[in-house]
Order: sequence, then structure tokens, then C-alpha cells
Amino acid sequence: LYPPPPAQDGYRGAVRWHIRGTVLIGPTIFGQNPVPDVPSLTILPGCDGDVSDLQGQVYADGTRGISTGKALHSAVYMVGANHNYFNSEWTPGQAQAPANDDFGHDPEQPDPVCSPGTATRLTADQQHKAGATYIAAAARLFVAGDDRVRELVDGSGRRAPSADPARVLTHAVGANRGAGFLPDSSVKVTGGRLCSAIDPDPKTACLDSAAGGSSPHFAYWQPERETGRRAVAMRWTAPGSAVTVRPEKPLSVKDAKSLALRVFVPQNSTGTQLDVSVTDATGKRANLGRVQVDGLPGSARPASYGAREVRVPLPAATRAGLDLRRVASLELTPRTRSGQAWLMDAWAWSPGPPAVKEASLPRVDIGRLQVKEGDSGVRTYKVPVRVSGKGSGTVRLYVLDPVTGKAKDRLVTVRPGGSVDVTVQVKGNKRYAWDVSHDVLVKAVRRTVVGSHAGGVTAENDDPMPEITVKPVADKVTEGQPMKWQVSLSAPADVDISKTLAFVPVPGRSELSTKDVDRQWLLDLIGHVPDGEVPLSQLEYAYLWVSVPAGKTSAEVLVPTVRDQVAEPTEYVGLQSIDDEDKPEGPVLTGTVLNAP
Repeated sequence: LYPPPPAQDGYRGAVRWHIRGTVLIGPTIFGQNPVPDVPSLTILPGCDGDVSDLQGQVYADGTRGISTGKALHSAVYMVGANHNYFNSEWTPGQAQAPANDDFGHDPEQPDPVCSPGTATRLTADQQHKAGATYIAAAARLFVAGDDRVRELVDGSGRRAPSADPARVLTHAVGANRGAGFLPDSSVKVTGGRLCSAIDPDPKTACLDSAAGGSSPHFAYWQPERETGRRAVAMRWTAPGSAVTVRPEKPLSVKDAKSLALRVFVPQNSTGTQLDVSVTDATGKRANLGRVQVDGLPGSARPASYGAREVRVPLPAATRAGLDLRRVASLELTPRTRSGQAWLMDAWAWSPGPPAVKEASLPRVDIGRLQVKEGDSGVRTYKVPVRVSGKGSGTVRLYVLDPVTGKAKDRLVTVRPGGSVDVTVQVKGNKRYAWDVSHDVLVKAVRRTVVGSHAGGVTAENDDPMPEITVKPVADKVTEGQPMKWQVSLSAPADVDISKTLAFVPVPGRSELSTKDVDRQWLLDLIGHVPDGEVPLSQLEYAYLWVSVPAGKTSAEVLVPTVRDQVAEPTEYVGLQSIDDEDKPEGPVLTGTVLNAP
């Protein structure tokens, strides 16, 4: 639909197939820019380990408000499933190759939801049955256009006996959903708060990190604070405390059958009840009905703060004489004593599969420029941003600070052939450092698709690394005193420079052992104290590591010895400087420890 630049994909020309939809099984989506006009069904396995945040939820959430909204994007949350078990060749006990349960079951601290044997964890055969059912349903709906299976995947709450005993919950955006109360657009909220999916401030974030769980809807992207991706958070201590959502302009729900809300409540909670009301632009109000929402089974590990779709019919508003062409507000009134809830969005809903028509949209790709930092001065470089396709749209650009990682963002209107002005400054110097990456990210906001979501300017270090030498400071000591060596640089650097020294045997001489050195130092070095007396050169993974701080030219490394009452011969230790591939560099350094008189 939206071909990438030739530099990214050389293929051009007609193909013999047409994609009717996609089925995504426990997927990643690091750029969080799904294609809005291709129907999708995303299976979210509630006991995943590898993709534990269930970021595949963004294949649904990330399409809302982007294009025409006619493609169905379904999220299928399967309680007790793990993505490995959808593939027989990744299923432990059935695969020919090595396979495992990547949830990471700990027998000493079993998870109440996801450990094998719990009431909520699916067996391999149960998961295979459920997975086959929903994959087949997607194919039947997307390819054959069979509307009879739509209610299995669109949030209607229908179940298929062939998926038993799996507990499967679905919700969706798109298809015959019309006007929506969308928290990421210009809305006003009273009685609750507009919260941010990604924000380090717990007062702003939708879900506090101390909540004891996580939400697929708030899966982390890359900026520590994301603008515009929001929900409505509700908290009450008594029934009747209403939360009102007012869009910037009245919405038309005239031809809809119901109002469909995507709502979630804390995991493991039950019985949350909300009255749903709407008010038109003249002030007429109608109560559409009451919904009940239960939380998903959860613990601290699974991402189980997930939305449930609930619907209330609109005839009550018609009977009350409301002008459904101009609905001005949505009101949620808790009827339970206390609780919490989050509203992801609410839509005017009608049954049936709409005809999906792909929109002509501009495509945005961020490129990366490689430059030399230079020896002095400040140079300004323009980040390569390519806009192709047709039409115009809006994206949000994030420019990340290379030192702090904090992002500045702005909305940008894009048109094919137009220019997107993103510049970064590179400061030259003559000191060694790592390459500096000035990163730029982009996310679709309205009527756009994004190909390469990340790019920027990489300032390559063009200064030589300082020479490193290791010299003794105190390499002949009496037991009880530390041996010391100094790691020196020929010039200061702008980054920490480290050096690794390995213990090696000293042929023909008595070697320093684990009984001759400080116990805490040994614990810090290898994590345990071996039984008996082990020469230092025979310890596994025993390395001395020293770092010269940025701006400095030297640092010391030491081996602390202990004094004992045993008469011993002179003992020795060998140290060999090694590179990143454990290959020796330079001569072996020898330390000597004399017996205390």
C-alpha cells in the first residue's frame, strides 16, 4: 500500500496477492506505528515471558483516529496462554528442537496465574485448540467476509465451543464504529482525570508503577514521556461520583445501534458497575444503561490491566428526545461503593462488516546521517526525513537529547515532496569518546503511515583512543597489605576507559590462593567463597576490572591480602592484561607477597 524508499526495499512491480488482514500472535511493535487500513487480529497471551508487556495491543490502539477507521482491529486476550505454545515446534514436550515455557516459572515462588498447574494456566493442547479457533475465525472474516464469525472477535462477547476451556476476551476498534470519545484528542474531563499512557510522574501516568501489575494499553515505546496517548482515569470512594467526558465538538451517533466502551478495572476485581449516560448539545440527558466490568486474573508479572468491551443501546436516548446528531458529553457514574476504572475510548457502534477501502496516505521515513564530529566548532546537520505517497497528514516528532535521553516533541504536518525541518548540532573536540547518537522518532497522529520510525544523526568519534599502560605501585608487599597497580592513559578521554586483568599462573612458584585474600573482596569478585584453598588463577570468571573516569588519566586496582599465623613461603600472583576477546596484551605482571615475620 505504501512502498518504502528504494534504499530500504529494492522490490518494485505488481504482485500476485492481496493482503486481506493480518493475524499477530504475541507480537512486538517497537515503533508503535501499525498500518491503519489493513484489518488485524492480535492474540495477546496472558502468560507471556518474552513479550511480557503485550505491546501487540498497540496494533489496535495505535490505529484509532489515524485513518478512516473502517478496518477492524481486534485484540484477543487469552488468559493463561504463552506465545511459544501457539507454535507446535516451540511447545515443550512436542517440539523436535529445544523449546521452553518462557514465562519463567519459579518452583519456589510460583505465580498464582501463570505457573503450570494453576487453574488459569492453559495446557499446550488447550492453547492449540483456542489458537486454531481464533486464527481460523480471522481468516473466515477477513478473507471470506463471513460476518457470522465477527462476534467472536469484535468485542461482542460471543464464544466458540471449539476454544473451550480457554477464557478468551476480545475488544476492538474500527469496522462499523463511528464517532468516538477519544481521550487522545481535544477533550475535557470532569470528575476524573486525563492520564498519560507513558509518563514518569505518577500523578500524570495512567497506571502507577506501584500498582502491582501492568497494562498492554500503556506499553512503553521509547520516549520517557509521550504526548497525546491518553486514557480517562476514574477513582471513587462512594457511589454516584460521575465522570464526564466532553469532546471539543458534539458527535453524531445518529445511525448507531449502541455505544461501545472499552473499559478496564484493577486485576482480580469483580462487580464494578457503571451507569452510562449521554447529553446532547441542548442539555437533554439520557441514561443508556448499566454495565458491569470485572478485572482479569493477574499478579505482579502478567500485563493484566486489559480492557473489556461493554455496550449500551442507544434507543433510550431516542425516546428521551436527544438530538443524536449532536451528542455533547458522555457520563460514567459508579454504582459500587469504591473502586477504580480506566476508559480507553467509547464509540458509536453498529453491527456488520464494513467494506474496507485503503486510504491514500503519505508515508514518513526517518533516515540516519553519519558524520565525523570534527576537532572544533559546532556544525548543524539536517536529519533526513522522506515523505512519499499521497495527501497530507500529521505526525509527532520526538527529538531526544543524546546526554539525558529526554525528548522534545512537536506536531508536524507532512506532504509528499515537502520538507520536514529537523536539525541537530554536533560539537567537535580532540578527545576520545564514543559515537554520539542524536535520535529522532516519529509517530503517526492523523492520516499518515510511518515506515522507518527512528533515525537521526550519528556523530562518529574521530579521535584515537588513548594508550593504556599498567604499572606497579606496590607489587611486593607483606601479607596483610594490598598489592596495587596503576592503570594510566596517555591522554584524558571524554568517556570512562576500562581495562581487564586476568589472573594467570606463575610457573614454578607458589601461587596466591583464596585463603590469602580478603573474603569480602573475593565475594565481590566472583560472588562466592570457594571451599578449600584455590589458586586465584584457577578461579572461573575471576577478572580484575578497573575504570579510568572520564577526564582523568589514571586509576588504581588492588588485591588485598590477609595476614595469618601460618608460616608460608613467598607467594606470587600473575596478572595478564586482556582485550575484549580475552586475548593477552603486553607482558604478565607479577605480584609478590612475603610472609609476615
